[in-house]
Parts: sequence; structure tokens; C-alpha cells
Amino acid sequence: MKTVNTNKAPEALGPYSHATVVNDLVFTSGQIPLTLDGNIVSDDVQEQTKQVLENLTVVLQEAGSDLDSVVKATIFISDMNNFQKINEIYGDYFGKYQPARSCVEVARLPKDVKVEIELIGKVKE
Repeated sequence: MKTVNTNKAPEALGPYSHATVVNDLVFTSGQIPLTLDGNIVSDDVQEQTKQVLENLTVVLQEAGSDLDSVVKATIFISDMNNFQKINEIYGDYFGKYQPARSCVEVARLPKDVKVEIELIGKVKE
């Protein structure tokens, strides 16, 4: 088992790592739309989704993976009415490759953001 952290993504808000690699799988912690300096990127749900996916991209890279190697995504959103807007941005990042996915509306997310995403991916050989 290997712990993964990168200075290219915002620091964790608590006692956890950006990701953990076990065998050939990487499990990311949920990422919220923080910039490197720890600020929320915007109040706009699509800008938040872009920032989350950018953060996840660098975490996956640090772990030896990428978005094309993701096998499962879990999306937490604060308002199901934002589902389509989030989906548009998500689709831009994943394109034709569509990993398994769950999307859940939750009562509240850290720092009252609108979206949080966690991924499970395969480490490239």
C-alpha cells in the first residue's frame, strides 16, 4: 500500500491523503473545488466541477494513473437540479470513455461547495 500526496492539488482538509494505491488500483479521496491556495474557485457549479476534475487529474498523475484509467466515479452534489450542468463538464473530461458512476445528492458538503468527486482508477504499467 502506498500513500499519495501532491503539491499540485490543494492540501487535504483533514488527516487523510490525496489517494492510496493498493496493488494496481488508486483510490482518491474526494476532491472539492479548491484552488492550490485553498480557496473555492467560484460559486458556479460548472466552474466548481472543472476545478474538482483538474484536482483529480493531478492526483491521478501523481499515483501513476489518469482519467482514461478510471473504473469508478462517485459524485456527491448538494442539489440534484445541478445534475445536468455537472454532467456536461464531466462528459467533457471523460469523453467517449465512460467509467461506472454513482451520483448522490447530499445534505451538505465541506465548505458548502456544490460538488465533490472521488475516483477509483487503475495504475498504468
